[in-house]
Amino acid sequence: MSATTEKTTDPTAIRTFPIPLAPEAELEALRARITATRWPDPELVADFSQGVQLAVMQELARYWATEYDLRRHERRIGALPNFVTEIDGLDIHFIHVRSPHENALPVIITHGWPGSVIELLNTIDPLTNPTAHGASAADAFDVVIPSMPGYGYSGKPRDLGWGPERMARAWDALIKRLGYQEYVAQGGDWGALVVDMMGVQAPPGLLAIHTNMAGVVPADIWIYLARDVFGAAGPPPAGLSEEENRTFEQLKFFFERGVGYGVQMGTRPQTMYGLADSPVALASWMINHDASSYQDIADAFAGHPVGSLTRDEILDNITYTWLTNTGVSSARLYWENTVGFFNVKNVAIPAAISTFAKEIYKVPRSWAEQAYPNLIYFNQLDRGNHFAAWQEPALFTAELRAAFRSLR
Repeated sequence: MSATTEKTTDPTAIRTFPIPLAPEAELEALRARITATRWPDPELVADFSQGVQLAVMQELARYWATEYDLRRHERRIGALPNFVTEIDGLDIHFIHVRSPHENALPVIITHGWPGSVIELLNTIDPLTNPTAHGASAADAFDVVIPSMPGYGYSGKPRDLGWGPERMARAWDALIKRLGYQEYVAQGGDWGALVVDMMGVQAPPGLLAIHTNMAGVVPADIWIYLARDVFGAAGPPPAGLSEEENRTFEQLKFFFERGVGYGVQMGTRPQTMYGLADSPVALASWMINHDASSYQDIADAFAGHPVGSLTRDEILDNITYTWLTNTGVSSARLYWENTVGFFNVKNVAIPAAISTFAKEIYKVPRSWAEQAYPNLIYFNQLDRGNHFAAWQEPALFTAELRAAFRSLR
């Protein structure tokens, strides 16, 4: 899909971005590819331990090809103010919604993989217009949501180096290009690494960060987990509290059983041609995440979604990725990355943490206080999963209001 933006002689100008509409022939071709899928034999186990289950994928494909509105994501994104600007040689697409309330706090929010701006859409109105959602005008935000390079409508990098550190610098340039001198930043999944790097870089005007996938794992445990992937970990760390040991076991399970998709993208992303050629291959890869998130997605296609993570929401994101052909370009972020996912990054600026009930690992407060010495907010929640903003937008927005309230 291609799109046109406002003509300008300055590529660094802020340009309006009309959302491109896919040709009807492209949508018909998508339906035909889904319908023509050659299915494998079913898994040999009754659970997710061999991967995405055949019955889940067949129901996803049936609904996608016959009932789902393939233009739903275009309308949803297109109803918002979309822009593009060139930063460091690359076009960056972003949504920018200003609050109707005075003195709103600017926040830049970064999505993750296999997400996109779609996972954050339901948070925009509660953040910008809190009085319509039972909160105070004093809690209002101006919201900026960029598409990471290689994702959605942002440009696909043609040079190396677009990892979290470079994105962190680009996001600071973006927010200041919009005229904001002081702001806060939020992220989960890859967005958590980006905001951690923003916290490390500490550009002037960045007041604080909020993360819902905090990097708190101590160095000795991080080394153990990295070695454990290759079966060379040795004895487990000693001296952990009961809470810390529960978190350690969650991490150990993820590294042993759940990180395979990340290893593939981190080593050979270009090998994954099926993501560009087969919509069902793309969909199965995108829902093959941590066990809790996968179960919630499977439940959505079984007819009982958890929170706002409905089958339409899931297919909005997959269809958007298919039509922009960003399955492989988004996967390259894992290859580019040089930063540990969960380890301590040495963030010194004010930081806030929300850890949702079914996150990959639940953050112990003891680790949080060591990793973020200027911790201004910490909360452990009783619901929500790894895709917190997507599944529980009301809960997520309430956390952001609480996290940054002391800075207003």
